Amino acid sequence: MSNRIHQEVEFAASPTRLYDALIDEEQFSALSGGAPAKISREVGGGFSCFGGMIVGRQVELIPNRRIVQAWRVGNWDAGVYSIARFEISEKGSGSLLVFDHTGFPDGQREHLDAGWKANYWEPLKKYLA
Repeated sequence: MSNRIHQEVEFAASPTRLYDALIDEEQFSALSGGAPAKISREVGGGFSCFGGMIVGRQVELIPNRRIVQAWRVGNWDAGVYSIARFEISEKGSGSLLVFDHTGFPDGQREHLDAGWKANYWEPLKKYLA
């Protein structure tokens, strides 16, 4: 399936710390270089990060374990959403994030694959270090 991204990333932080960095708007704004973020901690609530470049809704939130989002880039066609699933577990003294992104528009895979690494995982690793 070409419209699927699967990534596994280890972090030197507890699952609680990793989950909080992804779901807390102040922490997310800090790790993303100060770009404005608004992130609801409620299922069905909206989120906006990177100054509105990424928007969506919280589909499932299991504290310290799972985040599932209806996720979209602001310049996609109206009404087009993908699913971003963050599965968090303990690994040694840190945590493992198993990430799956599905349902995005054709031709976006390469850009999104690189974007998750450059805009989420690398800054998160630095922030949590």
